[in-house]
Amino acid sequence: MTTLTKTEGDKAPSGSGAFLSVRDLRVRFSTEDGIVKAVDGLSFDVERGKTLGIVGESGSGKSVTNLTVLGLHNPKSTTVEGEIVLDGQDLITASEKELERLRGNKVAMIFQDPLTALSPYYTVGRQIAEPFMKHTGASKKEARARAIEMLTKVGIPQPESRVDDYPHQFSGGMRQRAMIAMALVCDPDLLIADEPTTALDVTVQAQILDLLKDLQQEFGTAIIFITHDLGVISDMADDLLVMYSGRAVERGSVREVLREPKHPYTWGLLSSMPRLGGDTSQALNPIPGSPPSLLNPPSGCPFHPRCAFTDQVSGNRCSTERPQLGEGRAAACHLTAEQKQTIFIDTIQPRLR
Repeated sequence: MTTLTKTEGDKAPSGSGAFLSVRDLRVRFSTEDGIVKAVDGLSFDVERGKTLGIVGESGSGKSVTNLTVLGLHNPKSTTVEGEIVLDGQDLITASEKELERLRGNKVAMIFQDPLTALSPYYTVGRQIAEPFMKHTGASKKEARARAIEMLTKVGIPQPESRVDDYPHQFSGGMRQRAMIAMALVCDPDLLIADEPTTALDVTVQAQILDLLKDLQQEFGTAIIFITHDLGVISDMADDLLVMYSGRAVERGSVREVLREPKHPYTWGLLSSMPRLGGDTSQALNPIPGSPPSLLNPPSGCPFHPRCAFTDQVSGNRCSTERPQLGEGRAAACHLTAEQKQTIFIDTIQPRLR
């Protein structure tokens, strides 16, 4: 059952003119063990020609959020509440026919694993050409020419012959490029990239990221870039949303969040990253504990069972009261601004040098 309700959740970033606007999104799955709160009150905006990075551990709700934007959920076992507006159109109340018209045309997605996302039974060229024919009414000849053009754009060598190859004949990096070609074949206004460089070597990874930036400049595409790699996001994103337990815990420009993070979870993510040129004998600082169960999330702040700074908050607010994410540059944490600054300068910043 898919429902639309208005509930009180985190405030969205201020401003207007967003191409994609998500407000108080809640996604729940019915399972034999209970209700999974995969996304729990999420709000964000994406502007045309800009890239929003979404980071967080596995299970934080990153991919579920963006699959919901595309309407790729089972309506029999999924409840969706809130508001998703793409270029003025409400996607939650849109019919399946309307969503099919939008997918691949106005909004497209690069999936995490191209080997499973691409069908082994059809040539790469046919899989790129099909959405182009469907959304533009082009002939097979025109669609084939467009497929060759897109393979050329994404840097596939000898595209005139490789267009007739099957996915298993492509390397991992080339399959990822083919996925990008398929996603961009209809010049979508919004591109969702779900960990598009996972399992690729660093050279190919850099080529894919440069390709996405070049194509964004050419087409003016808005991009949502999902990853757990803060190094990648620092090079790709304009704005950054940090997710934990289905919620946004910090938001700001990528420069603000990475240079002056304000949430203990973001501190943990940054502290656990190895530093290029750093002391190889120095141990990393992993976040203690495990991500919470989405079946029975903790009360109050979802991060409080793993947070090292709850003793600096008066009373039991961390375990009883959910901190809200304010407008603009914000972090959902009960620590005061002064406490955050002191902890960051004295404890966190030395780890990041």
